[in-house]
Amino acid sequence: MARSQQMSLVAFLQASNVSVYSGSWRYPSATDDYLDLRYYQRIARVLEEGTFDLMFFDDRLAMPAIYGDSTDDAVRYGARPVKLDLTAVLGVCAAATTHLGLGATYSTTYYPPFHVARTFATLDQLTRGRSAWNVVTSVNDAEARNFGQDIHLGHDERYDRAEEFVDVVARLWDSWEDGAIVGDREGGIFADPGKVHELHHHGKYFDVRGPLTVPRSPQGRPVLLQAGSSGRGRDFAARWAELIFTGDPSREVAVEHYRDQKDRIAAFGRDPDAVRILPMAYTVIGETESIAKEKEEIFLDQLVHPMASLALLSELLNHDFSGHDLDDPITDELISSVTGIRGLVEGVRKHTQGEELTLRTLAAHRATLLQGPRFVGTGEQVAEQMHEWYDAEACDGFVLAATHFPGSFEDVVRMAVPHLRRRGVFRSEYPGTTLRETLGLPRPERLDA
Repeated sequence: MARSQQMSLVAFLQASNVSVYSGSWRYPSATDDYLDLRYYQRIARVLEEGTFDLMFFDDRLAMPAIYGDSTDDAVRYGARPVKLDLTAVLGVCAAATTHLGLGATYSTTYYPPFHVARTFATLDQLTRGRSAWNVVTSVNDAEARNFGQDIHLGHDERYDRAEEFVDVVARLWDSWEDGAIVGDREGGIFADPGKVHELHHHGKYFDVRGPLTVPRSPQGRPVLLQAGSSGRGRDFAARWAELIFTGDPSREVAVEHYRDQKDRIAAFGRDPDAVRILPMAYTVIGETESIAKEKEEIFLDQLVHPMASLALLSELLNHDFSGHDLDDPITDELISSVTGIRGLVEGVRKHTQGEELTLRTLAAHRATLLQGPRFVGTGEQVAEQMHEWYDAEACDGFVLAATHFPGSFEDVVRMAVPHLRRRGVFRSEYPGTTLRETLGLPRPERLDA
């Protein structure tokens, strides 16, 4: 399978008061109806107008509560204290669209495999094959305490559990063969029991009998996303993921990551060109270059409170930074004690090219526009910058994060997407009905359940 000449565009959202950019709620034109279903439907329609591959929602299972062992700063500064249940949010988006892929984050640490398998299989059936699961292992002790545990599992154990979890989910999705439903009303036969299979899985972490209570879906199985950035995370993504979501802060880092990840995919016996690698990026688009740069300055300097950044960094790394000063250096000793997402630190160090890494800089890479590359300018200039990354094989497309809702995605769709289409690197219409058809992925053969 050759590398596609069409890039993928994925919208990265939170069912929250903010986007991943923690100052988004303060931007003057941002809407504040994020507790209304029409808010999410409006965004979904805009993305489908722009023929985006997919909208997917990030999630955490707790408020940021690691910094100072308190949720106060998250609540006070709006650092993602609101997190709606994604099942309901995806349902309302599904009702407003016909082609757009719909994805959500679900944890392999705090949900059972059967629940996750049934959730996404149901969504896939109801949307005629448009669902995707973003596989995460969760990150911090605050989430553990909401599920009756004192501390979060260690890094390697989380991935050991996730390996077995995803294997079980995939086999549950395949526990019904295609054509199992007979629907013989006269003969009274609904389905062929010879084509519906129990798993009888007995593993280290799970015992699951099966079969799933949802037949095999139109696209065979929902699409799998994964965002592991550590060595273990990259191997997990290489084995399972069909879309790999990365956090590379510069093109040089992204090119290196792209090559490494594609090599790992090949080592697992998979076709590297059948897996799309998509770094997160921001776009700041204006009617003129000067307007775009003026907007960029607002996003960089005026909207994110430092305490919001620290609350979100502590959440991500599962480490309480309240005993540190903002200008304290990030040492190897400190990083060795962190149980959260280690790949963030490694990526920021590469981006800063040997400069001393301080807590202030690291926190800014979690909550501000420093978190990912940003493309700034007119729609034509932003399209050119995105095309340059794509041509350099730094990516197969982008996960676009919003600086504010809904205007950030409206700007991309109406000012940048037309230029990407003129360049021949992005579609003008959907090629089929399922998400796999949109991505150019084959319908997977059924695993022997």
